[in-house]
Amino acid sequence: MPLGLMLGIGRTFRRKRTSSLDILSSKRAPRDYYKGKNCKPTGFHTRKGGYVIQPEKLPNYVVPDLTDFKLKPYVSQVAREIKTAESTETSK
Repeated sequence: MPLGLMLGIGRTFRRKRTSSLDILSSKRAPRDYYKGKNCKPTGFHTRKGGYVIQPEKLPNYVVPDLTDFKLKPYVSQVAREIKTAESTETSK
């Protein structure tokens, strides 16, 4: 038997090592493992399968009053360069 053929057969029977850095999912972990989506819980599960939302765990966004605000909420993709007196003084 040629040497190359013997080496090829040996490679097919060799098992690949599983890396310890593989992504841990619920299919590779124990039965009760729940990974989630990297977000904080907003409540808790009840014994009968319900879910109770706790208001103190909900995100609270504080938005200031933007009436009479001179800036626009969006920036144009084609911005124009505007020369002001301050920018000409600093460039000199």
